[in-house]
Amino acid sequence: MIIETEEELIGMKAVSEAVAITLKEMKDYVKPGMSTLELDQFGATILAKFGAKSAPYETYQFPGYTCLSVNEEICHGIPKADKIILEGDVINIDVSAELNGFWADNGGSIVVGDDINGYQKIVDASISALQKAIGAVKSGVKIADIGGIIEKEAKKHRFHVIENLTGHGVGRSLHEEPLDLLNFRDPDDKRRLRKNSVIALETFISENSYEAIEQADGWTMIGNEPGVFAQHEHTVLVTSEGPMILTLMNGNW
Repeated sequence: MIIETEEELIGMKAVSEAVAITLKEMKDYVKPGMSTLELDQFGATILAKFGAKSAPYETYQFPGYTCLSVNEEICHGIPKADKIILEGDVINIDVSAELNGFWADNGGSIVVGDDINGYQKIVDASISALQKAIGAVKSGVKIADIGGIIEKEAKKHRFHVIENLTGHGVGRSLHEEPLDLLNFRDPDDKRRLRKNSVIALETFISENSYEAIEQADGWTMIGNEPGVFAQHEHTVLVTSEGPMILTLMNGNW
């Protein structure tokens, strides 16, 4: 969306706070031995305290209130009672919601417990890629250049980006223009970021894969090659001075 009034900015800040605090509290709550269903139900209670509605549940009838993806799962992992989170797993927690007609989206990958598998390095690479990409956000900047920053940072750490998953516009719905905010530089993409637009900018960093493949459950995405993944996402307002990170309080950094 393009924010045109103070009331719209207030609305976006409110829903962004709801998803950001929910994500932060879920990251603080998760521990080895917990099921992803228990973690999802905890997140649902936090959203409810804000009066916010789960975006995937309400919009797409997703079988959960948050998307919880573990290790080889890139995104859209379904919360389950028999999916137990183990010491050293990397889990991506993706929280999006609607509040009073406004929508916001954020996510973050963390290593649960001790880093016995050495997954922290891909988490750190994802965080760094998103930090640098958001740092370049400003009205008039080429969208392709933002994707190029993510790709360059991933390669610097000897990782790859998933090419068929993207960031997107957000605000009056969960997915809106500008769509296809790629994790790599597409030289044919001539679009530029518009002043006062709101975007959900996100990374999809992989050990070995370039492509996400949907599984038989119709939701969960894994890579075309074995390996683990990390994702981080913020809802960002584009201004002429730079980025305003509306979900900054989620604790991604």
